[in-house]
Amino acid sequence: MHIEESIRVAFNGLRDHKFRSFLTMLGIIFGTASVITMISIGEGAKKQAMAKYQDLGVSNIIIRDKDFTDTELEQVRTKFSKGLSLDDTKAIGEILPLIIGMAPQAEAKLDAMYHDKSSKATVIGITPEITDILNFRMDKGTFIDMDHYNRHLKVCVLGANIARELFSYEDPVGRNIKLGDQWFEVAGVLKIKALFTETIGELAARDLNNDVYIPLSTFSKRITKSNILLSELKQVTVRLKSSDRLLEAADIVRSILARRHFNNDDFSIIIPYELMEQEKHESRIYNILLASIAAISLIVGGIGIMNIMLASVLERTQEIGIRRAVGGRRSDIMGQFVTEAMTLSITGGLIGVFLGIALSLGIGILTEVKTLITVYSVFIAFSFSVIVGITFGYLPAKRAADLKPIESIRHE
Repeated sequence: MHIEESIRVAFNGLRDHKFRSFLTMLGIIFGTASVITMISIGEGAKKQAMAKYQDLGVSNIIIRDKDFTDTELEQVRTKFSKGLSLDDTKAIGEILPLIIGMAPQAEAKLDAMYHDKSSKATVIGITPEITDILNFRMDKGTFIDMDHYNRHLKVCVLGANIARELFSYEDPVGRNIKLGDQWFEVAGVLKIKALFTETIGELAARDLNNDVYIPLSTFSKRITKSNILLSELKQVTVRLKSSDRLLEAADIVRSILARRHFNNDDFSIIIPYELMEQEKHESRIYNILLASIAAISLIVGGIGIMNIMLASVLERTQEIGIRRAVGGRRSDIMGQFVTEAMTLSITGGLIGVFLGIALSLGIGILTEVKTLITVYSVFIAFSFSVIVGITFGYLPAKRAADLKPIESIRHE
C-alpha cells in the first residue's frame, strides 16, 4: 500500500465512525489544551516576576530601614544608632569603589487629596539620580529634576494608580494636590509598575503605583515626621557597575552599616538579582510540574486511542484477512493502523492547540491571571500528542499485522 492509500483508508475508517472517533480524540484534545494553558499561566507568572525585579534593578543593592514599634525604636536609639541617614550614603560611597550611583529616599504615609477625592499614598522624597538607578518610565509630564531639588520646589510625580484615583480621566499635569497639609503641583505621572504581592524583605505587599514622589530636599523641610525618633531615610538604592560582584559588595555594605549603627539590627539588605535568579528557578520547576500534571490527560487520551484501535482490529479482522490474502504485507497492515492512530492524535492535537490558545487568551482577558502563550509550549503539546498517538497505536497495529490470513477470513 502507498502512503496516500493508507491515509485515505484511515480517514475513511474514522469518517465511518465519526462519533466514536470524536470521543476517542477528546483525551488528546483536552490534554493538549491543558498543557498549553498550564504553561502559558506559568510563563505569565514568570514574566510578571521578572518585571518586578527589572523595576528594582538587577545591578542594585537595596538597603531598607526596618519598621519598629515605638518601644522597639526607643530601644534602638538608646543603643546609639540614629538609623539610615545621608551620612551612611556618604560613607558607603567613599569606601565601596564599585558604585556608579546611589538613590536615597525618605518615606511617609499621607493622605493625597484633589477636590473631593482622596487616597492613601506613600510620599517618597527622592533625588533626581533615582531615574538612572531605578526603572522609572514617564507616562505624562516630566520627572523631578535638579532645579526642583536645588530650589526645594513643591512639585510631585504620581504613580499610575493614585493618578487614576484622584483624577480619573483628567490630565493631572499642572494641577495642585494636597499631601497631608501641604500643596504640591503635579509635574508628571509614571507608567504602571509591577506589584509586590508577596513578602520580599521590607518590600512586603508593596504597591509601587500608589507612590507619590517629591524632592528629598522638600521632603526634609515640609513633611513632618510622625515620630521624631524615625530615621532620616527609609531606603538607599546602590547601583553597581555590573551584577558580577553583587554578593561581595552587599557584604561590604553590611559591614559598613553594622559599624556605623553600632551593630544594631535596624536595616535589611535586598538583592533583586539574587531574588530574580531564585524566582527563575522556582518558575522553571513550577512550569514542569504544571506541564506534567496536564500531560497525564494526554496519556489517558493515548490509552483511549489504544482501546479503540484494539476494538477496531477486532471488528475488521475479516477485512485484514482479505487484505493479507490478496497480497497485503504485514508492514502494510501495520502502516494502516498506525496511520489511523496518528490521524486521531494529530487531529485531536490540532483541535487541542486551538482550544488551549483560546483558553489561555480567555483566562488572561476574564481574570486577573496573566498568561503568556509561547511557541515552545504549543510545539511541546502538539509533539507529545503525536508521540502518544504513535506509541499507543503501535500495539493494536502490531496485533493486526500478526493475524493469520486464513483465521482472519473465517473470523465471525
